Amino acid sequence: MSNLVIVESPSKASTIKGYLGKGYKVIASKGHVRDLPKSTFGIDIENGFAPKYINIRGKGPLINELKKEAKNATTVYLAADPDREGEAISWHLANVLGLYGNPKAKRVTFNEITKPAVKAAIKSPTDINMNLVDAQQARRILDRIVGYKVSPILWKKIKSGLSAGRVQSVATRIVVERENEIRAFKPEEFWKIAAYLKTDGGALRASFYGDKNGKKELHDKEEADTVVNAVENGVFKVGNIKKAVRVNNPAPPFITSTLHQEANRRFGFRSERTARLAQELYEGVSLGELGTRGLITYMRTDSLRVSDIAADAAKQYIEQKYGADYVPKTRRVYKLRAGAQDAHEAIRPADLSLEPSLVKPYLSPELFKLYKLIWDRFIASQMESALLDTVTIDIENAGYIFRSSGYTVKHPGFMAVYEEAKEEKDEDSQKEEDEKEARLPEVAAGDVLTLTKLDPSQHFTKPPARYNEATLIKVLEEKGIGRPSTYTPTITTIIQRGYVERDGKSLVPSPLGEMTTKLMMDYFAEVVDYGFTAEMEEKLDRVENGKTDMETVLSDFYKDFAVLLKNAEDNIDKGDYKLAAEETDIVCEKCGSRMVIKNGRFGKFAACPNYPACRNTKPIDKDGNVIVKGEGAENTGATPAPDDIKCDVCGGPMVIRRGRYGNFYACANYPECRSTKPINKDLNVPCPLCGSKILIKHGRKKSVFYSCEKYPECKFSTWDIPQEEKCPECGGLLLKKKGKDLIYCLNESCGFTKTVEKPENKA
Repeated sequence: MSNLVIVESPSKASTIKGYLGKGYKVIASKGHVRDLPKSTFGIDIENGFAPKYINIRGKGPLINELKKEAKNATTVYLAADPDREGEAISWHLANVLGLYGNPKAKRVTFNEITKPAVKAAIKSPTDINMNLVDAQQARRILDRIVGYKVSPILWKKIKSGLSAGRVQSVATRIVVERENEIRAFKPEEFWKIAAYLKTDGGALRASFYGDKNGKKELHDKEEADTVVNAVENGVFKVGNIKKAVRVNNPAPPFITSTLHQEANRRFGFRSERTARLAQELYEGVSLGELGTRGLITYMRTDSLRVSDIAADAAKQYIEQKYGADYVPKTRRVYKLRAGAQDAHEAIRPADLSLEPSLVKPYLSPELFKLYKLIWDRFIASQMESALLDTVTIDIENAGYIFRSSGYTVKHPGFMAVYEEAKEEKDEDSQKEEDEKEARLPEVAAGDVLTLTKLDPSQHFTKPPARYNEATLIKVLEEKGIGRPSTYTPTITTIIQRGYVERDGKSLVPSPLGEMTTKLMMDYFAEVVDYGFTAEMEEKLDRVENGKTDMETVLSDFYKDFAVLLKNAEDNIDKGDYKLAAEETDIVCEKCGSRMVIKNGRFGKFAACPNYPACRNTKPIDKDGNVIVKGEGAENTGATPAPDDIKCDVCGGPMVIRRGRYGNFYACANYPECRSTKPINKDLNVPCPLCGSKILIKHGRKKSVFYSCEKYPECKFSTWDIPQEEKCPECGGLLLKKKGKDLIYCLNESCGFTKTVEKPENKA
């Protein structure tokens, strides 16, 4: 009789089979074999929140195969992943196969899928950890309660098909609040002054720092000009020179969140891609004659712990490859953040003999990139610190101080292997950073430097950056929301359900996401509260550690949640959560209004916003272009563009076509050339700031906005619609609120408003 090993994935099964050989049969469960039903609630709240599990549809043949093999097996090893989810899968398998409580069913886990680790686990099996199982069940039940109780309210009050989630709703809230911060942000002016100086030993760039009283900000041109006028004909004399040695310590080895962040910064990998590649590296990759090997340790972890064996192997590798002075005098141990779990090691190479260069021929380019990143980060984390010789030179002129800083590498340490990728910087900041890496010329206190150029420049403070997938994971981790295993699924869910959209690398809330968040904040504030969500994670950790029980956690939650639920069902007014229609640049030829996009039985179409007074509609194709009946040019709406408008790609003539958002230029050589460019229409309304023209422009997702033709030199820009008529009170610019029937004066001190007159209903 043979032994049966049940793992989660086929690739993992293949790897482990190669390690165990004869006497073992390895079968993949392909994840869970049973779960809560999709069609019903599946939780008996009155009976201790007892879940009603069913076998997952389509898993019947697999379950029958597993039952047959388990019956004939001497020992059944349940070898799902080493986390809550894996423990729950093992428990479900034991129950479905009739093995729970049977001594021939054993639980085994591997932090790394290497031959020694697998054989050691088989020799030292354990029992199923019911604390881990209950923690997973508690999370699943909590999510089911929130989803099944709140989602129907969203269907009734906002839009059918919506869903709420205990963690997904919080993640959406984070993205929405960041967008609100950006909208509310008011840029503030500031100035920089760069002095380009030279001496006999070379040239340097110094930036205005302040005066003898310390650092000073320049808020406007007048303040900058005061400094420029004072120093441009003065003497730049070297004052204080500060030299020091700066110690740079290496970053710790990767955990789930930092791996996703770094992979995004370096390679532009989305969270889902990083998770998939890391899973593949963990489960095993075919390395030709070397066989199938697991290349990294378990990839869902928030622990920075490194085993003694791995640390010793890294020390030996570093000493042989780089020398003894690259090995720190004492082994590096990294402190865990508060709330982190220590069940698994940090993410590291499983076998240091498998250098990236050795396995590169067997890996896809993406797999190689991620493996080398993990390898380099781990090796660097065990190396000596880098030493930098730094110098800061203060240069005085007319009572003002200009400062120049730079550094040179004294000892590279870990930098010989790896440095963390930096967040993208604007051109000026990057230029300053690059110049710090340049060696400064030797100068002495009292030296007089020659001014070659004085460069004052205007700047404006910038709003906080939108989250991308990596930075959202970072904030979820910082706030204690979710665990390494939930980060990627959470982000995938909020994007798939249309609450958040991708704009390049950035995450932007959709109108649906904003409206859903508003309702959740109005009626379920506790559920989407950051502190409350983090507290729930801590309670789940307590269940895992055996310090409380599942029913207590669920009962405490539901007691307050039921009150919120009843209040929402009784008091939500659907009219308060109506989604605004998406306005286009297409003008209704019947009444002159701008048409909006609506969803119909057969997809999206353009409709007049004055329905039912005006019932005009226009069909649009999958690309958002208005469909015009007929053949040839009439069908496409193409007309020749002015002769001076040429294609930027092929140099050919352009034509004017009509699309979902109005007219645009398109290359006449379509489909060979698909180049397009927008037509920025003149509104015939002067800019209130500089008197130039205001143009209609298209922003993200081709949304319409209005700005000065001299933008960004002139800062006027608005989402609302400028009107030709002047304010009757102050003569200022009038704007029509987008999607509303309100016209208001731009001058806040005026306060004039009026309601738009709608066309009469002649029906």
